[in-house]
Amino acid sequence: MSRNGYDIVIVGGGMVGVSLGLLLGQHLPSRAKILLLESFPMPAEDAEYASTYSPSFDARSTALSRSSYQIYSELGVWQELRKRACPIESIHVSERGRFGSTLMQASEQGWDALGHVIENAWLGHALIQALYRQNRAQMQSPARVVSAQANDAGYELGLESGEAVQARLLIVADGADSGLRDLLGIDAARHRYGDCAVIGNIAHEQSHGGRAFERFTDQGPLAMLPLLDDESGQHRSALVWTLPPELAEARLADSESDFLDALQDRFGYRLGQLQQVGERSSYPLSLVQASEQVRQNLVVLGNAAHALHPVAGQGFNLALRDCDALVRVLAGEPAESWGELALLETYHEGQLGDQQRTVQFSDKLPGLFSHRDRALTGLRDLGLFALDLSPGLKREFVAHTAGVAALNRGRDRA
Repeated sequence: MSRNGYDIVIVGGGMVGVSLGLLLGQHLPSRAKILLLESFPMPAEDAEYASTYSPSFDARSTALSRSSYQIYSELGVWQELRKRACPIESIHVSERGRFGSTLMQASEQGWDALGHVIENAWLGHALIQALYRQNRAQMQSPARVVSAQANDAGYELGLESGEAVQARLLIVADGADSGLRDLLGIDAARHRYGDCAVIGNIAHEQSHGGRAFERFTDQGPLAMLPLLDDESGQHRSALVWTLPPELAEARLADSESDFLDALQDRFGYRLGQLQQVGERSSYPLSLVQASEQVRQNLVVLGNAAHALHPVAGQGFNLALRDCDALVRVLAGEPAESWGELALLETYHEGQLGDQQRTVQFSDKLPGLFSHRDRALTGLRDLGLFALDLSPGLKREFVAHTAGVAALNRGRDRA
């Protein structure tokens, strides 16, 4: 293989691309040549996150499911990630103005946590430094792909620098608005929900005690995810608040006190008085699904393949399970076959059930709670009560939403 020829080239150095690089490095033979390309500058090797940890009050966060915890534990990176990870010990689901609710607890599953919430700044830093330490994948950044041409050996990529790179297997993992996906002529269906997500970190009077809240309101669902207390002991949670565009714009323009009053009215006093909000941001919500996830010598992963509604926090966790499944399929075959369509279809067909279930769950859940029909609201109340009163049903539901059942099914097939 030539100097610029690689067995696998990953385009996209976000959390999905870096996680895939780690998985490939762990499971593939040491002779496999892996390259990760990222259009933005990556942190230097051994770059310090901070001499003492002082989390930005305005940092965005990711909720890692139990399946993601399992994958990162097996990769040997969890010990580093957990330093800044807040465990989700329980999840309270309720609907504003209705009596139905349910409480899902890790102890009912025999787990120490249902998942963990980690600020993206730390998650990204820890994963990138782990990839450097593993020393299996080469990283090149900034490196923007401007052309991609299929050939007998795979794909030839043209970089903005003028360099050409040959990939036996090309992985597209550059996000929901993937430029490479467009270059390759892969369509992406985009269903716009007509709502926006308002993001911000909230300081509150009472400790969350490891509890996450999913609250459905007449304006849209909101989630409060537990964060570690800051260095001064201030209790914090990460807010994801789904609102119609005009209300999202109004909430962004609110003074801090008006914003907190509006949120308190919709959320209630489960965390006591809401005291502070960090910098607020907003983005429109869409379901994005690529028309193709595999071709000969090509796989589309992460948000480039499927970007989901954030209400159930499933998007990144599904992507990580996809990465795990792909690597396990590749690891069982010689490098010469890694780009073969039949092999890549084996991966895709194996993951299709998990993808369809997760997409449908994330897509339908907000709509289910948005209807105000009396009969339907009554059924929702009964459904939440039934979940609370049926331990077996609840355990099965939690295993599904935590991704554990899907991860284990995928590994059994492999």
